[in-house]
Amino acid sequence: MGRCTLLVRAVEDVVGSECDVDWGNGTSRRLLVQADALGFSLTETYVQPGSESYLRYDNHQEVCYCVSGAGSVETADGLFDIKPGMLYAPGMGEPHVLRSEHGMTLMCVFTPALNGPEKHLLTPGVHSSY
Repeated sequence: MGRCTLLVRAVEDVVGSECDVDWGNGTSRRLLVQADALGFSLTETYVQPGSESYLRYDNHQEVCYCVSGAGSVETADGLFDIKPGMLYAPGMGEPHVLRSEHGMTLMCVFTPALNGPEKHLLTPGVHSSY
């Protein structure tokens, strides 16, 4: 069952907490996590310039919406440029490579919700999952 009271949280409330995570190639500020009992997570995720991240989510469905910067996501279906106003949603367990030449900020939703402190173990050419 969901929560019964209004939740208000600013990104500043997350900075420096266990939900302010260096995920491997940037930072992920987990604004909503499993303990919030909403059934999904919301993160503000920064992808650092010049990064290339091999990712795969075996236990979560992910949707990412670009709010600033630019980058690309590559799957078996091809290479897709990502810019503000665009989203991408790989299938659960779908390997994808996230890149950004100059940096990018994404708002990401995960279901089921993240616990909060999850991190990737990034190795070039190996898709990291949690």
